[in-house]
Amino acid sequence: MAIATMTTALPISFFPFLLLVPAIFFTICHANSNLLCVPSEREALLKFKNHLIDPSNRLSSWVEGGDCCKWIGVVCLNLTGHVHQLHLAAPLSPYEQSALGGKINPSLLELNHLSTLDLSNNNFSSIHIPKLFAQFQGAIPHNLGNLSKLQYLDLRGNDLISESLQWVSGLSSLQYLDLSYANLSKATDWLQVTFKHPSLLELHLSACILEDDPHLISVNSSKSLAVLDLSWNSLSSVPKSISSLHGLVSIDLRFNSLDGRIPDYFGNISFLEVLDLHQNSLNSSIPNSLFCLNHLRFLHLSSNKIQQDISEILQSLSRCCLGSLESLNMADNQLSGHLTYQLGQFKNLSYLSLAQNNISGPIPSSIGELSSLKYFDLSENQLNGTFPLCFGQLESLETLDFGYNLLEGVVIETHFSELTRLTTLKASHNRLRFEPNSSWIPPFQCQIIELGHWHLGSKFPLWLKFQKELSSLDISHVAISDVMPTWFVNLPTQFEYLNLSYNQLTGGISYLNVTNSIDLSSNRFTGPLPRVLSTLRYLFLSNNSFSGSLSELICNPSLKEMVALYIDINLLIGEIPDCWNHWENLAYLNLGNNNLTGKIPPTLGYTNPCMLNLRNNSMFGELPSTLRNSWSLVMLDLSENHFSGSVPTWIGDKLSNLVVLSLRSNNFDGVIPKCFSNLSEMATKNETNNELSTPYFIDYSFYLKALLVLKGREDEYGSTLGLVTSLDLSANRLRGEIPKEIGSLVGLLSLNFSGNLLTGNIPDNIGNMELMESLDLSMNRLNGEIPPSFSNLNFLNHFNVSYNNLTGHIPTSTQLQSFENLSYVGNHLCGPPLTKNCTSKNIPTDVGNKGRKVNWLYVSIVFGFVLGFWSVVAPLFFIRSWRIAYYQKLDQICGKLYVFWATMGM
Repeated sequence: MAIATMTTALPISFFPFLLLVPAIFFTICHANSNLLCVPSEREALLKFKNHLIDPSNRLSSWVEGGDCCKWIGVVCLNLTGHVHQLHLAAPLSPYEQSALGGKINPSLLELNHLSTLDLSNNNFSSIHIPKLFAQFQGAIPHNLGNLSKLQYLDLRGNDLISESLQWVSGLSSLQYLDLSYANLSKATDWLQVTFKHPSLLELHLSACILEDDPHLISVNSSKSLAVLDLSWNSLSSVPKSISSLHGLVSIDLRFNSLDGRIPDYFGNISFLEVLDLHQNSLNSSIPNSLFCLNHLRFLHLSSNKIQQDISEILQSLSRCCLGSLESLNMADNQLSGHLTYQLGQFKNLSYLSLAQNNISGPIPSSIGELSSLKYFDLSENQLNGTFPLCFGQLESLETLDFGYNLLEGVVIETHFSELTRLTTLKASHNRLRFEPNSSWIPPFQCQIIELGHWHLGSKFPLWLKFQKELSSLDISHVAISDVMPTWFVNLPTQFEYLNLSYNQLTGGISYLNVTNSIDLSSNRFTGPLPRVLSTLRYLFLSNNSFSGSLSELICNPSLKEMVALYIDINLLIGEIPDCWNHWENLAYLNLGNNNLTGKIPPTLGYTNPCMLNLRNNSMFGELPSTLRNSWSLVMLDLSENHFSGSVPTWIGDKLSNLVVLSLRSNNFDGVIPKCFSNLSEMATKNETNNELSTPYFIDYSFYLKALLVLKGREDEYGSTLGLVTSLDLSANRLRGEIPKEIGSLVGLLSLNFSGNLLTGNIPDNIGNMELMESLDLSMNRLNGEIPPSFSNLNFLNHFNVSYNNLTGHIPTSTQLQSFENLSYVGNHLCGPPLTKNCTSKNIPTDVGNKGRKVNWLYVSIVFGFVLGFWSVVAPLFFIRSWRIAYYQKLDQICGKLYVFWATMGM
């Protein structure tokens, strides 16, 4: 059972005593080391322990006869020795080894003085807890309300289910309640019970499957509640009863389904310090009432649809909370406008994120006055101008992110002069130049540096030598033209992520000390493939000159975590080794454009990737039947090889998730399988999705890339590949007719059967594939007419049926008449766009007149040849004297030529 912490980390000043860690309570216990606990309560705790499963032996101190006040997790009252608090929350790491399980004995109810009970993040999800106490994976009974002195109850992280929260009413002293991750979908009284509770100060119902109650009326709420956490639920509107909770200082409604405007009544909660509404669907602009909250410290509205000018927001905030605001997060909205000088007036601002908006203009120099600023993120906007020198004054800055903007100019050492605490520098995709002195030593020790698409000079940056804590580095596209330095390869730091792609780095690499992801693509590296760590998940070596065999890399049994392997466009030779058994997590494999030979190894079929690309090699043989096990395949590209045999029927029967299938330029024969109609992803219309829907895409933020022959030319498709559905069987030896079942693939955008030996008529139902953009049936032996249904193909921008035996009239449509004659040449077609006119029977005039109209030019040529030939030959044949004279004359001419050539030779 995996537990994820979703509660807010925002500090609340009014009741810190509720959030003290158990260690503080333990000191109270040790201060009374001479006081033995109450025997009956010790026995109750031992009964409780005996029914638990304790895999890490956390409760080893709980022994018979011991002082229970010294037991781990137990806190006793100083004067009486009664058990006062029980802290048995499982630490989140390592969770599996430390979580308690088993049964919860009702003996806990004998602890009459218990005020704090924390059983959070354990693993009681599979047991039946007695009705006297509670039933995890069942109902929480009202008996729990018997603990009238209980002040702190934390049951988060267990699979609780409750159809009512009336039992909470009995906990009259309760101040803190956390039921996060419990299923309260049927507990329609949750709001009435909790909001009316007279002593409750802090309420956490995160991820409890709460929904709007259409019958809910306003509740006369208690004035005690100060912290309200309803995050990660399914609320579509803010409960109106919140407006009556005038004592609230923190509201957390993030990760719900809130839409519409932000309610005005938030402005009536005058003591509000924390408002977190991020990851909803709120739109419009921020209401003016919100700018009346003079105590506001944390305002998080990110990942909504708020449309407003950022300058208006800054001006309004400066009037209400200039001295109090500490954290402002409005990332991923639809903000526009320019940043103003007022940004520098929020002296206590430590966190600022306005990323993923449409903010333009320069960064104001007043940013240098934010002496408390620790986190700054303005990435993915339209900011322009230069990178202000004032950033060098921000001594507290730890994270600086202004990547994916339009900043330009020169960056110098002074920009970083005082950034001694900087740990994260993200500034990729700007137009900045940074070439510090070779002796420059950065004042910071960063863990993350991303300077992709900067200009760092032709030499490898020497200042990276001094970054001893670096774990993530991106200096791709920075115009380095240098030999890979040995000092960098031998750095003691262990990278998690390394991206040096799209430079001109040369040399060989024997070993890479990277734990998760390596991208060295599009450089000039040579030599054998480098050795890598067993934990590596992503390896991109495309477009280099790596050579040698794949065996050492592929057959390394420790590489069990690899998700993506790209070694296309290199100089690899030999066969693909048959040792893929341990590659259980492989999702993307690209070995295209090498010099690989041999057959596809059978074990490769058991890896079940979503992408397999072996294009443009010298591989041969039939496709192994084990590939039928790769049911997750979304893209399969085996083009430009020498594969033979028939196209397997299991492609249609088993690989139904295929979106791109390319078997182009091989030696496949036989017929096109009818079962291709089972390719369900190609048979589904998808006009909006631009990302392939496979579970692997959640794991890593990159898109598949593929070289596809679409629209008559070969292009690389990257971020738009999710929009492409393609079936390419061109340039093979396929025979027979085109199966009519192909017409059911209505989601197909590109179909290419050109360069085969196909016969028969074109199926009429291909005209039902209305999303088709590219259709190529050229260079076959197809006959009959172009189906009239082709006039429905309104999105065609490439069409080719040339060099077949097609006849008749070209159907009339906006698209078909827009193509050039070359799309129809080599047939017997007529009508626009061709110049040939059709007869009443839709037959070209030159074809319809054959056998009726005599071409007298040819007749004259034949007659002239016959007459000239016999006028010379006939006299020699019938008159003997002419024949003798003719041969004598030839004999004289031959004699003279012989004498002439003999004389010339002397």
